[in-house]
Amino acid sequence: MVVEKHVMFRVRGGLDFTCQLDRTDESYVKQTLGKAFESVRSAVRSPSLVFGVQNSPVFLWPNRSLQATRQGVTENTTCRELQQHIQINEGDSGKRSSKKKDKKDGTTSIINVDLLTEVTEPVLCSAPMLFRQEGKHHFVKMKLPADCVVSAHMDETIGDVCTHLVEALCTQLTNMEEVVLRHRSGTSLPIPEPFHFLLPEPVGLITAVYPAGVPDTQLEPVRKELHRRLELPDDRSCMRRANAYHFPDEPYRDGYLRSPHLALNHPSLEGTKLYLVQGIYSYHHYMQDRMDDNGWGCAYRSLQTICSWFQQQGYVERVVPSHKEIQQALVDVGDKPASFVGSRQWIGSIEVQAVLSHLLGITSKILFVSQGSDLATKGRELANHFSTEGTPIMIGGGVLAHTILGVMWSETSGEIKFLVLDPHYTGGEDLQVITDKGWCGWKGPDFWDQRAYYNLCLPQRPRAI
Repeated sequence: MVVEKHVMFRVRGGLDFTCQLDRTDESYVKQTLGKAFESVRSAVRSPSLVFGVQNSPVFLWPNRSLQATRQGVTENTTCRELQQHIQINEGDSGKRSSKKKDKKDGTTSIINVDLLTEVTEPVLCSAPMLFRQEGKHHFVKMKLPADCVVSAHMDETIGDVCTHLVEALCTQLTNMEEVVLRHRSGTSLPIPEPFHFLLPEPVGLITAVYPAGVPDTQLEPVRKELHRRLELPDDRSCMRRANAYHFPDEPYRDGYLRSPHLALNHPSLEGTKLYLVQGIYSYHHYMQDRMDDNGWGCAYRSLQTICSWFQQQGYVERVVPSHKEIQQALVDVGDKPASFVGSRQWIGSIEVQAVLSHLLGITSKILFVSQGSDLATKGRELANHFSTEGTPIMIGGGVLAHTILGVMWSETSGEIKFLVLDPHYTGGEDLQVITDKGWCGWKGPDFWDQRAYYNLCLPQRPRAI
């Protein structure tokens, strides 16, 4: 039984922002926007602010001595006690997941909260007043998409949590104000959008605000400053929009499983060290996308998994190529004749290297192995690849293609195991089946054909943020 220790409170909602911009000089705009954002912050601190706990009858007024609609819920109620009022979403809980993952994770849950405003309140009766003023004005009105996350211990009181949430909302509004000022164009204001990023400890989950409509390529100076302040590497993507944290209670809309190896328990081998793919990827395999490629498309699927890695790390914006697009790319570079497009011909590591270069601008190294029994001696090369590049590896050659996601290797004894993602799977996106049946799992050196030759395509990660 897993005992949850922490919980994430995620509050989301739209906050009304209005202001009148009649001039574009810097001091006027800064003063006007400052007053408008302070008005929104005042609304967040006002007694009319309401937190609606999703999947529960609980509504909280954080600025009104934590008034609550549910009897027995007070400012001293703990997060653990609050969870008892929340109904489990059967749609989410019904999704198949690995039992191994349930044992490994589960130390943090998420409580989603709606950001609301009470619009009815007692007022004195008064007669309406109308006045008319003629003139040209530029009036700005937009919804600010607030999205704040606060982590709390299960025994922390919701009174303290609500205080932290209000503070986080005000801080985010200040960050939004800075983004709007920095990226405005005359009287045109961008919508500031918050993104959450789960960074290595001790940083953890942080939030950055980016202007909508401004591509990542133009935000490199902003990311460089964030990397410097957070002491992040200056040669890899960590804070692009594609790197944003995907909360476990939000399903991916494209239907592909993400990083199924995270559901595995790693084998216990004395004296070995773990070297894994770094980042998120999609699992591409036979029979997906209404394409019957059973028996010939394994290398295509491995290539698609690799392409998804570069896309989801934010290095490329191109969508994962289809079989036909992969074939056309090989025709375009002169590797295949025009008749290759639409065929069921196999491709190998060399073709994967060519497609990555042509479609994504990604360079790759090729590691040649004369026979499968020699793969057990390549631990140092593979460990170095996952430590420095962190990309999935396509392995093919004289036999079927697979994707290598990591190795467990001992520098002293040479003992090695390979973490393999198998593109030959033909079933549905069932994580339980995929992990239990070994379609994604750890393999020993005897997994490879001992007499067949292999070529490994090792994609190189761009040195960019």
